[in-house]
Amino acid sequence: MNPEIALPILIPLMSGAVSLVFWRSRLMQRLVAVGGTAALLLTSAWLLASVNREGILVMHMGGWAAPFGISLVADLLGAIMVVLTGIIGFAVALYSLATAGRGHEAYGYFPLMHLLLAGVAGAFLTGDIFNLYVWFEVMLVASFALLILGSEKPQMEGAIKYVTLNLLSSVIFLIAVGLLYGMVGTLNMADIARRLAEVEEQGMVDALAMMFMVAFGIKAAAFPLFFWLPASYHTPPVAVSALFAGLLTKVGVYALFRVFTLIFHHSPGYTHEILLWGAGLTMLTGVLGAAAQFEFRRILSFHIVSQVGYMILGLALFTPLAIIGGVFYIMHHIIVKTNLFLVSGIVHRLRGSYQLKRLGGFYRSHPWLAVLFLIPALSLAGIPPLSGFLAKFIVIRAGIEAEAYGVTAIALLVGLLTLYSMIKIWAEVFWKSVPPEGDVDPYPEVRQRELWLMVAPVAGLALCTLFIGLYPAPIHALAEASAAQLLDPEAYIRAVLGAQGEGVP
Repeated sequence: MNPEIALPILIPLMSGAVSLVFWRSRLMQRLVAVGGTAALLLTSAWLLASVNREGILVMHMGGWAAPFGISLVADLLGAIMVVLTGIIGFAVALYSLATAGRGHEAYGYFPLMHLLLAGVAGAFLTGDIFNLYVWFEVMLVASFALLILGSEKPQMEGAIKYVTLNLLSSVIFLIAVGLLYGMVGTLNMADIARRLAEVEEQGMVDALAMMFMVAFGIKAAAFPLFFWLPASYHTPPVAVSALFAGLLTKVGVYALFRVFTLIFHHSPGYTHEILLWGAGLTMLTGVLGAAAQFEFRRILSFHIVSQVGYMILGLALFTPLAIIGGVFYIMHHIIVKTNLFLVSGIVHRLRGSYQLKRLGGFYRSHPWLAVLFLIPALSLAGIPPLSGFLAKFIVIRAGIEAEAYGVTAIALLVGLLTLYSMIKIWAEVFWKSVPPEGDVDPYPEVRQRELWLMVAPVAGLALCTLFIGLYPAPIHALAEASAAQLLDPEAYIRAVLGAQGEGVP
């Protein structure tokens, strides 16, 4: 019995329920938000330590053994993702104490945040393909509600695009699950992997793989159906944007890693070649979109798309080094991208705008904020010795070793264009003088008391970025061990199915 597997799901669900009980108490909702996310972080660290020590952990719900019951499975990739969920959840909860308005809290901001975190953790830990769909829908409901809090016109427009494409993804996903169940007669992912290898109609297997690729590609904001993300992520409150930027697309990326290393890995020459060029086009379109923007959060939103391309590239190359790079890149990017959105919120709090032309002078008036921006910005661009440099280096080296020169050249070009976007933000927001049309609103006393709540999580995430860059060995070791597990699906199958998994082809 390993309770640490279920706790990252149960704690946010219980925190959300307690928040609903204290609906009329703003203080209690805030205390539960911080306490609940702190507990999530601690239990996720416990889970990672257990998986790292004991190997893949499995919990069978209700005492029903797989494949007949519902299983929770924690391998290293799942445990790493849950730890990152705890880190981002705690950082955003602290940040929200200063940025969540009374109106948003009155309409359920904190219960929805807990529900979203539960959905994310559930997606990372489920061992059942249908329950992966269920957790995706939990995330979709919670994220849609958070997206429209405030009911402003830009939010509603962004939410319509967001929910339409994600519902399309859900429909494709559900149809694919139904067809897969009809083919192999099971929903347990380990059992699916075992039985799918015995299916004679491999053409149908490839067709199902493509359906899952499209469904998860939309969730991950991969080319060509990525435009819902930059149309929506800049519209909600900044803490919501940061939470989405750090976690939501990574659940789609995680799902791609899970199914294309465990289930659909039998014909990589077909599926992974499509993933390869999809990754290249995702990187290129995302970074070109960012280069054309002059609004802080829209630039960052397009860069989510471009950076997802690097993660998918690691999966598409499908070599041990490439998988290590993909996992390392996910860890680096979740922290860095969340932090950049949080920095944009501080800029907005101080000057009242996200438009670059209305901003300026922060290097002189707030040099500490300039430093807090430069750390994640340069890391995103891949400047040494920060975390993004090593992440990009591993992926690009894997591309060269695999002789995928075309997509590797795209990755190098995208790195340069990412640096251009970060320099553009630096020049407009921090370096140039405050323009005449700038809405200067320096440090009103009421905001100064709240500012430390915004700065503390930003500084904490910046320290994480510096640690990964300067002391990458433990993070690289985790990524390497995780990649070894992903490339050994038989070990996952044996851990879940026990004796039934012996002799897996």
